[in-house]
Amino acid sequence: MKYLKSILQRLYPYGICRQGQAVYLTFDDGPIPEVTPRVLEILDRYGVKATFFMVGENIDKHPEVFAQVVKGGHAIGNHTYNHMKGWKVSTRTYMENVAKWEEAVQRNYPDGYPAPVLNRFRPPYGRTWVWERKAVAAKGYRIYLWDVLTRDYNPRRTPEAMLAQIKSCTRPGSIINFHDSVKSNERMLATLPQAIEWLLAQGYELKTLDE
Repeated sequence: MKYLKSILQRLYPYGICRQGQAVYLTFDDGPIPEVTPRVLEILDRYGVKATFFMVGENIDKHPEVFAQVVKGGHAIGNHTYNHMKGWKVSTRTYMENVAKWEEAVQRNYPDGYPAPVLNRFRPPYGRTWVWERKAVAAKGYRIYLWDVLTRDYNPRRTPEAMLAQIKSCTRPGSIINFHDSVKSNERMLATLPQAIEWLLAQGYELKTLDE
């Protein structure tokens, strides 16, 4: 396991694939009204918190869903404003998009809640040039990847296969990657309750990143 971790660190510098002893549920690409509120209902049912790596454009389109996530006590993270493919743009363009996400958060953050913590980042697709990652890290972000990728966006992926992967791959410190997107919708929603029940039965504490 230590050997695998060292390989991941070399392949993805400035990126965290596992952390501590808890397990971390993460959701990419929201917020969207078709899926995100249903995810929140499931999390509330089990009394657990998660980290949502949001697309800034979706925050602007659906501020009420964004507010639901914040008010629910969940953590948020930067997933760029336009779900940007870092390997296709300049570092300057990429960083402008990262900053534009922060502006969307400030513009739509609900009143009366503690100021947003803007130190979590996940590159769309998990891919950027290393110098872009370095620039993001220099801005004060911790770059979170994952060690359990459910691939819930794949239409051929079954809930049974996703749950089996979670059971076989999850370890203390695992960061599990889901998507609160239309593409993942029913597959993810069918898997999530079973995954939470199994994780809790194994004695894992489910926390937000940086908690």
